[in-house]
Amino acid sequence: MPLIIVILGVALLLLLVTVVRLNTIFSLLITSVAVGFAMNMSAVDILKSVETGVSSTMGQLALLLAFGSLLGKLMAEGGAAEKITTVLTAVFGRKNLPWAMVLTGFLVGIPLFYNVGFIVLVPFVFMVCASNKMPLLYVAIPLLAALSVTHGYLPPHPGATAIAVTYNADIGLTMAYGIVVAIPAIIIGGPLFGRMLKHIPTNPPTEFFPEQNNADRKELPGFAISIFTGLFPIVLIAFGSFSHLIFPAGSSWLTALRFLGDPVVALMIASLMAMYTMGIRQGKSLRDQSASVEEAIRGIMMILFIIAASGAFKQILVDSGVANYIADLTADLSLSPLVLAWLIAGIIRLVIGSASVAGLTAAGIMLPIVQAGDVTPELMVLATGAGSLMFSHVNDPGFWMFKSYFGVSMKDTFRSWTVMETLVSVVGLIGVLILHWLGH
Repeated sequence: MPLIIVILGVALLLLLVTVVRLNTIFSLLITSVAVGFAMNMSAVDILKSVETGVSSTMGQLALLLAFGSLLGKLMAEGGAAEKITTVLTAVFGRKNLPWAMVLTGFLVGIPLFYNVGFIVLVPFVFMVCASNKMPLLYVAIPLLAALSVTHGYLPPHPGATAIAVTYNADIGLTMAYGIVVAIPAIIIGGPLFGRMLKHIPTNPPTEFFPEQNNADRKELPGFAISIFTGLFPIVLIAFGSFSHLIFPAGSSWLTALRFLGDPVVALMIASLMAMYTMGIRQGKSLRDQSASVEEAIRGIMMILFIIAASGAFKQILVDSGVANYIADLTADLSLSPLVLAWLIAGIIRLVIGSASVAGLTAAGIMLPIVQAGDVTPELMVLATGAGSLMFSHVNDPGFWMFKSYFGVSMKDTFRSWTVMETLVSVVGLIGVLILHWLGH
């Protein structure tokens, strides 16, 4: 029954958004309440779940979206966007820019949570596509596939590492296996699949494509200062993520680096630095830049509230006990442990929407099997992580982030984003099974 309720809830949401044409925020909230009542939640519990879902999602993303939007706008208006895309095109060639995005997403995605990597790197996609007049999704999907894979099942990313700790898997060996599995998944879900999306129309908010205003700035900034400004938050976050490998617990250096490496702090510092490198240094005073700051913040408000409302829907599904129902439903399935871990994580992801919840819940269910010694823990990490990426749709905030940033229809979001996530999940499982077969 809970699965039927969730399916009907998704159908209601699609009906409200695509047929009735009701605003997405209202559609998500109405669906959340309807599913909550159908799952026998009390009115008080439903309101509490909605508030928790909205506040937790807003708490994670509000400042990230604001500072990320501001950094991208300052870089575009200051000339960094033009400089970076010129150099990238010269180095990789116009035809190879999707592969440049794959490399960028893979290297940058390891220390960053998916949402942070998305917010920091998507402006580069807009820069590249605007300068080279290339289809947005053709360039974006390779980047997002790399980010998704590193987020889902490649340590030392925090999500994959948490699953590895649950299974007591060797992190280094999991990384080695993970890279072998990740490469074909990224290639198939990224550049190869991206070629099929060239003709999908996109209509991103104009704030992400600010007009170049050359009248009040000097010549273009250098490539070094441009790329340093854009990647500075990533450097800070990476230092914060890996500082425990260098400094002992309780060290003041460790505390300082973790503070500076917090994504919100890192993006705020980078935005302030961009006001100098892309503003004052280019002939614009702080007063001149105030309009850009306000415009960047206004530009992301609708996106933020859509994502927050999707967080409410996700929380209703979590609090109503759907994950526990799936755990009981799949407990007696007689499948390979690797396939079973992937399947359980995939079903939870499909029903609840959160990759992190899906991966960690599936890991808890499968832990007794791993402890019994019937399967390699490192491969179980990869199978579970791959399953947690399966078929992202309307209950996943990432779905709405993609749709809102790139301005694509619901249908085309399923055709592009959802299919890409499914591809990297399925190819990941196939890679895991091949490694398992080779090892026996």
